[in-house]
Amino acid sequence: MIDELLGASSFLILILIGLFLVIFFYMIPVRLWITAIFSGVRLKLFRDLVGMRLRRVPPTQIVNPLITAHKAGIDVHTPQLEAHFLAGGHVQQVISALISADKANIDLGFERAAAIDLAGRDVFEAVQVSVNPKVIETPAVTAMAKDGIQVRAIARVTVRANIERLVGGAGEETILARVGEGIVTTIGSAETHKLVLENPDSISKVVLAKGLDSGTAFEILSIDIADVDVGDNIGAKLQTDQAEADLKVAQAKAEERRAAAVAHEQEMRAMVQEQRARVVAAEAEVPQAIADAFRAGNLGIMDYYNLRNIQADTRMRDSISGTDTEMPGDEV
Repeated sequence: MIDELLGASSFLILILIGLFLVIFFYMIPVRLWITAIFSGVRLKLFRDLVGMRLRRVPPTQIVNPLITAHKAGIDVHTPQLEAHFLAGGHVQQVISALISADKANIDLGFERAAAIDLAGRDVFEAVQVSVNPKVIETPAVTAMAKDGIQVRAIARVTVRANIERLVGGAGEETILARVGEGIVTTIGSAETHKLVLENPDSISKVVLAKGLDSGTAFEILSIDIADVDVGDNIGAKLQTDQAEADLKVAQAKAEERRAAAVAHEQEMRAMVQEQRARVVAAEAEVPQAIADAFRAGNLGIMDYYNLRNIQADTRMRDSISGTDTEMPGDEV
């Protein structure tokens, strides 16, 4: 029984010792401290490394970049790296950028590099682009010359990062938008599309002279027209559309005039029908008037025969002329 208790106690002690060693070596990264010492970086074991643990800063993400900077001759200090890490920055990228800038004789300090990194830009890539300019290609830009012919152009813009304007400067999208606007303006001011096709370099010269990199994080080194192509004849299409629109307007006006003429004709027919109705009504009273004249003695038989002769003569003339007129008094 005693032996079992002693065995259990020894096992428990070993577990406690193991836990202590794990916690000890986690809190005190002895291997990292030894590596820093042999790399020429002097760090206090408890003040620096243990303090990083207590400040919730991974020692490897501070010490390794610090060793790299020391070997490259970059003067940085542990508090600077810790402050940048706690601010959400990328310590290794900043150190890599400082080393690249130092080798390329670019004036870049830790404070500026840290500010660029915290601004959301890749400071290491920015230094690389500053040393080795990159080419960005615009999408196909379409514009119309004064002769109405559409021209499509694609430009390649060679840019170099401007370290001084990386914080607060516009990005690649602004460069592409400005170059596209310059291409549209240049093509639109050309008298004919042939001039653009003959001298595509005129586009790059005009656009480059506008200073499009103002206020951006880049410096434009060159603008080269990679491709120029002829598009549609927009002028002819616009003229065709205008002619069709004018035709529709003319047809509408003609239809309006025709409708007015039809309405006027119908109105005149109505008036004629009304006049005929009045004449018929008046003619219907003639026989009664003749009969009344006979009864009153105001019309003699000879007068009646003369009236009938006149009517007969009138019908004969109408027959010769091709008209048929009913004379008043025929019913008598």
